[in-house]
Amino acid sequence: MVLAASHRGGAVALSFPVDGERVSLSYGEVVVLAREIARGLISLGIDSGERVAILSSTRAEWTLADCGILCAGAIVVPVYHTNSPEECAYVLRHSEARAIFCEDAEQVAKIGQVRERLPRLRDVIVLDGEAPEAGTAATEAPRASGAGALTLAALRARGAEVPQDAVRERVRAVSPADPASLVYTSGTTGPPKGCMLRHANLLGTARIYAERLAIDEHHVLYQFLPLAHVLARVAQYVILQTGAQMSFWSGDPAKIVDELAEVQPTHFPAVPRIFEKIHATVLGQIEDGPALQRTLFRRALARSRAVRRMRADGLSPGPIHLIRHRLTDALVLAKVRRIFGGRLQVALVGAAPVARELLEFFAACGVTVLEGYGLTESTAAATLNTPQELRLGTVGRPLPGTDVRIAVDGEILLRGPNVFAGYYKDAKANEEALHDGWLATGDLGEVTEDGYVVVTGRKKDLIITSSGKNIAPVNIENALRDTRWISEAVIYGDRRPYLVALLTLDRDEQVKLAERLHVNADTATMAHDGEVYRAVRQVVEEVNANLARIEQVKRFAILDHDLSQDEGELTPTLKVKRAVVYDRYADVFDRLYRTETPP
Repeated sequence: MVLAASHRGGAVALSFPVDGERVSLSYGEVVVLAREIARGLISLGIDSGERVAILSSTRAEWTLADCGILCAGAIVVPVYHTNSPEECAYVLRHSEARAIFCEDAEQVAKIGQVRERLPRLRDVIVLDGEAPEAGTAATEAPRASGAGALTLAALRARGAEVPQDAVRERVRAVSPADPASLVYTSGTTGPPKGCMLRHANLLGTARIYAERLAIDEHHVLYQFLPLAHVLARVAQYVILQTGAQMSFWSGDPAKIVDELAEVQPTHFPAVPRIFEKIHATVLGQIEDGPALQRTLFRRALARSRAVRRMRADGLSPGPIHLIRHRLTDALVLAKVRRIFGGRLQVALVGAAPVARELLEFFAACGVTVLEGYGLTESTAAATLNTPQELRLGTVGRPLPGTDVRIAVDGEILLRGPNVFAGYYKDAKANEEALHDGWLATGDLGEVTEDGYVVVTGRKKDLIITSSGKNIAPVNIENALRDTRWISEAVIYGDRRPYLVALLTLDRDEQVKLAERLHVNADTATMAHDGEVYRAVRQVVEEVNANLARIEQVKRFAILDHDLSQDEGELTPTLKVKRAVVYDRYADVFDRLYRTETPP
């Protein structure tokens, strides 16, 4: 960041909406603000190596807080803004966070609910959403909503008492091998684990991304992904290192498409769900339009695909082909590109797989969507397709310096400078994940003869929704099974917009439930009874209250029989065979997604 500021001091670093207008901060202003925040943290007694958390949605203040924490020599602990109070408490307690930046009063209230269980947490700072101005910290320290919370302006005011040299000394003392961030990621079982990412991991990966994607100071990136997610963090550091511009969203998912047209980004990191929605919208508009429009669109797609195939095969399209392609592209397909602002060079999709037909559709429309592969443990990516080396159906070739190996059982193993330092305070998990410098990913795959990686499945049961959120279903299933009426629970939602569940009734308790509701106690009858459904719905909602929004069960079905070991649905130790259940009850799960909006 400082390097970019040295030659881009007056250039726009961050732009963001305030009261309907887009305002900006220059690189010089970002540096001043980051140092003021760092001095404020030092004034609170934050020492080098201590943990400071950020609980906020993606916004400019998140980036400023991130930079400020790092300039103070401290370690950043991102917390998803959608986390429940209990989930926040776990991350803050496990990381031993000393302070936390909260987005607003709502997030402060979350911390207030669990504050008594966080003896190490001493300071709460509120990112109140006001446009920050460099070097104009308030002379007083006003309190924000929530007991003992400081505003960002108040923190900067406190820092005025700390010498500038204190920040320089903290920065000089940091080694590339030192931890920069603790990023918590859920596994298939048990509580979240804190991935220790070094400064070298984050900055080195960002540098390689910039090189592979040819990003420089002339580019603009539209940022809406959660900065608590490592892919968004890496994208942020790419921008700050290269002196490019990062434009933030307004926080309203319904406005993303409108803001893309306004910002006109050259680069757009996103999750599959965004492309799914745009694809569905485009096709819906075409189908609802006149017959001539449908015909032109289909011809345009066909011609574009034909030209691309010829070029991929090393053939040169004839002049007639090119004229027709250019004409229909300008009249029809250019409209799809204008959805992304008209200047898009690369859309980078991460966090979840993308359907190949979706990638082919956008490629035909002239929108380059690149897939990569990686984990939080590999600092967002280990492999990446590029515009020059793009092969649909793969996740690209390994990044420079990264080695990929396929184990005997088909598991993808990674080694390189992007591999994390290990899990914080979890020696057992480190033994399972790291072997002689190789990271065991838990994913299955293969490598083509010319080095492209193909992911074929997962050894672990991690669910990745279409919005890119990683969810451990076992934790939710255990919570549901711990309730009175539910015997078995199987969570489903991979590549889907929300979670659903297949439930069975507890044999020992269903008679009591039937008596209470005055219904027939037969299992098959109860599974389809409205009163029973409402009673189970109440239990599900009680479990949901302790979960993050994205982890909540939106729909469920009650099975009219128990899962059975004899039928191959349970192991001898009575564990659910997830793949068997998913396949056997595929029609049940599909029915739960038939309506567009969850109840």
